[in-house]
Amino acid sequence: MQHQNWHPADIIAALKKHGTSLAALSRKAGLSSSTLANALTRPWPKGELLTAQAPDIPPDVIWPERYFDEKGSEYFVR
Repeated sequence: MQHQNWHPADIIAALKKHGTSLAALSRKAGLSSSTLANALTRPWPKGELLTAQAPDIPPDVIWPERYFDEKGSEYFVR
């Protein structure tokens, strides 16, 4: 069973549905407003966690390709 990462637009939409944005989350975390956008395109566990906390969805659900190998085995231990 192969799972794909969410499309960046879907992540942004999920945040918007919860009344926030990547820029707002970045500023709240004390980062530059564009910093969390990096998590959309490249692995960054801290950024993934900050982004996933707002809609209360585990990061490994949003980015399964970053947390599981092709056989479904977890390769990122939190």
